[in-house]
Amino acid sequence: MSFNRRDFIKGSAMSLAGITLSGIPMSTFGKEGKIRIGIIGCGQRGQGIASTIKNIKDMEVVCFCDISKTALEKVKKFAESNAKFYTDYHDLLVNRQVDAVIIATPLYLHYRMSVDTLDAKKHLYVEKTMTYNIQEALDLEKRMKNSNLVLQVGHQYRYYDMYHKIKEIVSQGWLGQVTHIESQYNMNNNWRRPVGSGEFERAVNWRMYKEYSGGIIAELCAHQIDVVNWLLDGHPKKVVGLGGVDFWKDGRETFDNIRTIYEYDNGVKSSVTSVLSNQHNSYAMRILGSKGTIEISRNKAYFSPEPSKVILGEVDGVTGATLEAVKSKGKTEIKYSSPDGLNQEPTVYSLMAFADCIKNGKKPFSDVHTGKDTAIAVHMGNAAVETGVTQYWNYG
Repeated sequence: MSFNRRDFIKGSAMSLAGITLSGIPMSTFGKEGKIRIGIIGCGQRGQGIASTIKNIKDMEVVCFCDISKTALEKVKKFAESNAKFYTDYHDLLVNRQVDAVIIATPLYLHYRMSVDTLDAKKHLYVEKTMTYNIQEALDLEKRMKNSNLVLQVGHQYRYYDMYHKIKEIVSQGWLGQVTHIESQYNMNNNWRRPVGSGEFERAVNWRMYKEYSGGIIAELCAHQIDVVNWLLDGHPKKVVGLGGVDFWKDGRETFDNIRTIYEYDNGVKSSVTSVLSNQHNSYAMRILGSKGTIEISRNKAYFSPEPSKVILGEVDGVTGATLEAVKSKGKTEIKYSSPDGLNQEPTVYSLMAFADCIKNGKKPFSDVHTGKDTAIAVHMGNAAVETGVTQYWNYG
């Protein structure tokens, strides 16, 4: 069985920022001054967020919404006894006890639900990628131009101190001139989820279908694209790419492998790769500069200086070839620590910052503007692969 966009909508009918906003509507909030959260989308990510919020002192989830009764049943283990449950997100939005909304639904629903949330005068945290297409991203930015609400996008690595330390090192010139960045987000599985009794296969595995998803570049690589935008203080100028459904030939439409190259100012190239048939090194990034390299894994980063000189000789009949490089001092782990010293998951600090922005009138570090830039880059990448034509940034 299948369903379309209209049916789905009808059926569901510590701050790292510091810019103060004026006129944000203040609320008495809930018990002990907690911000009262409504979560729309109670799948794996929504349940993870609900679990996380239980340990954040300034937030509490007061209601949940999902069209899946199975998902609502699973999320109850993270709910307070007086929490409310809805199958139509409009009912959640009219609940006066809700101060802010977290949207953790399939990508194609982000924009419509975001607009409805803002119209309901609720603060908004929308998971990445911010929107399903470029036009939606541009429109959402326009809608926020004169808004006094907080809109934060779920690019949580902007709230991870490891990347702040890396940004500092790059800014201080340790790497010399940065020329290339390499990112990969690889898995070795079919990316599918089991379909329960009475559930729609396309609803459960929406990531596989272009009608609902931007595929692996939107669901996985968007994190690294956002980090690169931040590290380079800009957005890509153009992108080329290749990809396809070449391994998991199971009826999916979104790619099971993708390789893109983005070009930024000063000719910096950023390669972005994701494959679903090999998990070697899984999540990894490398920042290549004329004086050194930074290697990044999930929770560790290392700096390696470039050799100071090379020895030239004859190699395989080639005179003047590099015979041996003078050994560098090796790689050094980059030390970092979160502001609270606990080094918790990035999502924790991202949600804490969301609460701080709401309570204290601050601008999110991952806001509608940075979210728009990353969304555009994601959709440019998909278009480059689908058309085989270089995509250029033409969005101001």
